[in-house]
Amino acid sequence: MRPLLEVRTRNEPLCLDGVGALAFTSPNGVAAFARLDGERGLPVFAVGDGTADAALALGFANVASAAGDVHDLVALITALRQDFSGRLLRPGALEPAGDLDAALAARGIEATSCVVYETVATALHPDSPEVRKLVSGELAAVMIHSPRAGRLLAGMLDGMTPVPARIVCISVAAARPLAAAGCTPVIAAHPSEAAMLAALGAR
Repeated sequence: MRPLLEVRTRNEPLCLDGVGALAFTSPNGVAAFARLDGERGLPVFAVGDGTADAALALGFANVASAAGDVHDLVALITALRQDFSGRLLRPGALEPAGDLDAALAARGIEATSCVVYETVATALHPDSPEVRKLVSGELAAVMIHSPRAGRLLAGMLDGMTPVPARIVCISVAAARPLAAAGCTPVIAAHPSEAAMLAALGAR
């Protein structure tokens, strides 16, 4: 199935004045930041191993992985606060899934976000061949990586309930709109690509 969302890098200049560390909540954020700025020396806090691997591959040397979700990322940053000075910057999406800045502020850590990419819905619609194949059972599986993707697919189904097929979601939040639409999504045991693939194979 074609992606539900397309990633587009923004072109606004970045300001790193006073920034002592970076936090990334997706590989897309890492890739978009790397295209916009050559900074690679700041400590990086990554939400999961996939995001950490993306940062290492793009030249960041000091990378710590929370190996979980945004709550785990907040806990990691809080535990390692003494490892950086200044504010923390989260380069991310136009519509982030969670409010990392507020969660860190509640722990006395100054954090700000900047938009480095946006996700735009692709041309899929309820009459698209891929959606029809999902409903009919011809499409074996769909992987949902975000709550927004879950909402988009739920809207496309528009009352149609797929025959038993594997809809694998990265989190409870991503699965919620699909469950409300009458689907029975499978939720990965851990918010990572590896866990999603494991859930896909356990059928």
